[in-house]
Amino acid sequence: MSSRSAGAPDLRDLALLRRVRDQIDREYARPLNVEALARGVNMSAGHLSRQFRSAYGESPYSYLMTRRIERAMALLRRGDLSVTDVCFAVGCSSLGTFSTRFAELVGVPPSTYRREAGRATAGMPPCVAKQVTRPIRNREAPAASRT
Repeated sequence: MSSRSAGAPDLRDLALLRRVRDQIDREYARPLNVEALARGVNMSAGHLSRQFRSAYGESPYSYLMTRRIERAMALLRRGDLSVTDVCFAVGCSSLGTFSTRFAELVGVPPSTYRREAGRATAGMPPCVAKQVTRPIRNREAPAASRT
């Protein structure tokens, strides 16, 4: 068994994985699935998932949901959209799944976040508020592994 198949992605795969990550960053609000992402870089869904997790510490789906929740947090801080409107604006099709994932990542339900976030980030430039409120998927992981 080669070290490539058992371990970290090689340079070619890293370039492809970066393309997938960039696509998720750009198209987070569109319906995306691992199979379609994998086809776009000529990988199987299983190989993409394993390599993506090896390179970035989470699955493509988890990364997508984290991006969606980050955007949802920004929209909820604005305060002009309902939780349901935000859910659909960021590409989620189920309010229940959105609310569960949001609470897992942020620590409070989206309705509570919407109510309290405006006060917590009042006066902060949006770029600072985004950094300060960024969700961290694995809070137990050592800080060095989150970079």
